[in-house]
Amino acid sequence: MDIYKINNIGELIKDNAYVGRGIVIGTTEDSTKSVAAYFIMGRSENSRNRVFTENGGEIKTEPFDVSKVEDPSLIIYNAVRKLGDSLIVTNGDQTDTIYDLMSEGKSFKEALETREFEPDAPNLTPRISGILNYKDGGFTYEMSILKSIDSEGSDCCRYTFSYPSKAGLGHFIHTYVCDGNPIPTFQGEPERVEIPNSIDEFTETLWNNLNADNKISLYVRYTDLKTGEFEQRLINKNK
Repeated sequence: MDIYKINNIGELIKDNAYVGRGIVIGTTEDSTKSVAAYFIMGRSENSRNRVFTENGGEIKTEPFDVSKVEDPSLIIYNAVRKLGDSLIVTNGDQTDTIYDLMSEGKSFKEALETREFEPDAPNLTPRISGILNYKDGGFTYEMSILKSIDSEGSDCCRYTFSYPSKAGLGHFIHTYVCDGNPIPTFQGEPERVEIPNSIDEFTETLWNNLNADNKISLYVRYTDLKTGEFEQRLINKNK
């Protein structure tokens, strides 16, 4: 087993019916841009009834058809927010927790110590989060997963991973291993994935290899490390 292998993300997800929600953060091959991506999938009608909306580079999940909303508590939230020289991306309302507590001087890790996995037994969906911290023309990033310690949800395990920027390397964390009932929670460290220079190539690789029935929305952002300017791509299955 090659622990330093860098995978093609399309190969990791193409035969997996349900990886849930996923975050990718990394650096392009030429080291000129940071990359952040977030996607959502869904199995139920309530979960599938969503779109991403964008405003000034910030992303929210919103209902596609308001009349069909059953329970908005775990499916409607700010997914991507900018805070000073940092970019926050998560799979739930912990985006706002991180934003609020870091605004008060807390760290990314300290903010997430106030949260735990989602209260959606029997799945006990993990909360996954990432932050890109920009400084002096470069960046570092952290990723987190909050998951149940057992099938009863009796307590929460909190894991934080910190990374430097390395050319062509990204890390991919997602909520589930695969489909199931209950759905098995993500295991281990974030997976190492290739980050190409082209935003369109990366976007197409992700979207085209996510399960056609269960994929809902995808957001990809490439930020120029010298200028701070960014390109973005947003795809919604519901149009």
